Amino acid sequence: MPIIITRDDPRYASLQKGHNARFPEKETDAAKRIFLCESSADAADALQQIVSAGLRPTIRSGGHCYEDFVANNPSGAILDLSLLSGVNDGRSAPPYRIGPGVQLWNGYLELYKRYGVTLPGGTCGTVAAGGHISGGGYGLLSRLHGLSSDWLTAVEILTVDGSGKVIPRRVNAHHDADLFRACRGAGGGSLGVITSYEFNKLPHPPAEVIEAYISFPWEGMTEEKFVSLLKTFGEYWETRGQEPDAWGMFAVLVVSHQSRGGHMGMSVQFCNPDGTCRDLAALNDYLDCFLQCGSPASPADGTGHAGLSARKDAGESLCSGVHTVRRRNWLDATGGNNGSGSSARAKYKSAYMKRGFTEVEARCIYKHMTRTIPNVDLRGSVIEMDSYGGAINRKELLETTSVAQRSSVLKLQFMSFWGNPEDDAGRLQWIRDIYKDLYSGPDSDPDHKETPWWSPRYEGCYINYPDRDMLSYTYWPQLYYGHGKLYPFLQTVKRKYDPNNIFHHAMSIRP
Repeated sequence: MPIIITRDDPRYASLQKGHNARFPEKETDAAKRIFLCESSADAADALQQIVSAGLRPTIRSGGHCYEDFVANNPSGAILDLSLLSGVNDGRSAPPYRIGPGVQLWNGYLELYKRYGVTLPGGTCGTVAAGGHISGGGYGLLSRLHGLSSDWLTAVEILTVDGSGKVIPRRVNAHHDADLFRACRGAGGGSLGVITSYEFNKLPHPPAEVIEAYISFPWEGMTEEKFVSLLKTFGEYWETRGQEPDAWGMFAVLVVSHQSRGGHMGMSVQFCNPDGTCRDLAALNDYLDCFLQCGSPASPADGTGHAGLSARKDAGESLCSGVHTVRRRNWLDATGGNNGSGSSARAKYKSAYMKRGFTEVEARCIYKHMTRTIPNVDLRGSVIEMDSYGGAINRKELLETTSVAQRSSVLKLQFMSFWGNPEDDAGRLQWIRDIYKDLYSGPDSDPDHKETPWWSPRYEGCYINYPDRDMLSYTYWPQLYYGHGKLYPFLQTVKRKYDPNNIFHHAMSIRP
């Protein structure tokens, strides 16, 4: 039986909240009760109770939803799947079965220790598989191996029929294939309750990786230097970075607001396509691009980074302009990157880019990353720029998954974090201003200004980084699912498997 947490339970105050401390926005927005499920049978029982009582179910696996889709549920019920955290449940593999409550780091650890495989997923270790995989899921190995959902071969899901009866289903490419395709990237909370993900095959992780970190100090960072940095970063991933020998490299450029002081930074993880680090030519080519941009660091023995292939001492600084370059086994590197940060008030936006940055775009970003707003502390304002493409951009997956973005070379995440509710207005103003300004430039579509509408430069937004602000545009579904046949297909699936629209939130698939 599910564990039912009501408002008078001492656990309720903690469990009603997710990772974004903005939600629930007020006490009256909170769910009436929380159902904690320890098995798929528990989940089916809980869902039937919720539906039969006429309550609205919202679904939570790890609690990292960026918007209010779960926590804001007045008089409704949260179906919490965080305890469905088994990997294969002791069964032999393959196939590999992952529960929706499996936190990514725990999943990586178990898959590696038990079977020597991994899932090409994200770096935030406390994010759970449930929402991550259903919305696509990407991370440091995705340029080499594709998205998490690309490897999915079956799903166990609970749907609700027209009479209100809960129907357990196991769907794959041969059984309820339309629903299965929708589970491969359309996002969570729209169609049913996924209780298990199944993979017939998963990739082997690299035997070792090279990690590099480059620092770009704000002190002395002129607008011209900033433009050069962003253009260098974007041009590489648009060109050389899409060649197969560079698919094992993933870079993240984190541009923090100038008011934070200190520096911006770029992290790089690299391996050859075969999972070794024998040939570092592609990595050295990449680091060469930034030698004039980074803060200087004296090599331990005076050699340049071209000698990296012969060096294996962890922590040695081998590259002028590079703070650290080190060789590590993959598991240690993954464990070192698994933090998710503490809960805070936050707002997020996203964009896919099919080309590198133009000078106009770079100058716009510089303007807002150095801008001040009276009485607003902007130190927690960040843009994370991720390399993208490689194996993700296999066009044949457009027909078998629900991820429409298969031509991008960069993926941007705009973020702002703060602690006090009194700062909400100023922080929201800043992130909305930079986004609207950036996507109203000369390369924006005149009919879709203020958004990264699909064009030769942009490829919309990421459904796992939902943004309620997009609802002000009538074409918001196309920003996330493309302007082709995918969204109408998803609407057909919605009407077929959720005829009463039991599963809904502000940005769920419309019937």
